[in-house]
Parts: sequence; structure tokens; C-alpha cells
Amino acid sequence: MFWPMLAIALGFLGIAVLGVLGIKVFVEAQRLGRQVTVTTDRINRASEDLERAATRLAATGEGLR
Repeated sequence: MFWPMLAIALGFLGIAVLGVLGIKVFVEAQRLGRQVTVTTDRINRASEDLERAATRLAATGEGLR
């Protein structure tokens, strides 16, 4: 009777460990998604700044002709 009970307890423990690891993976994936969103916003702002600077530089170059 000891071995079947041990097998059931270890099976439950294994499922509990997998559940905890699954929750950790989910939380880290959400955190990574937020970081990707923030980084994408920063890249978009930088590209807009670069575009504005290039437009001003082109206008200055046209004015020097």
C-alpha cells in the first residue's frame, strides 16, 4: 500500500511543480511583451526624430545652393 500512495504523491508533486513553472513562464512572457512594447515605442520615436532632422538638413542644403 505504501508504493501506490508514494506514486500518487509524487505524481501530484510533479504536476504542482509543472504548474508553478508554467505560471513563472507566463509571467516572464508578459514582462518580455511589455519590454518589447516599450522598446518599439522608443524606436518609433527615434525614427521620427531622425526623419525630422533629415528634413531640416535637406532644407538647409537646399538653402545653401
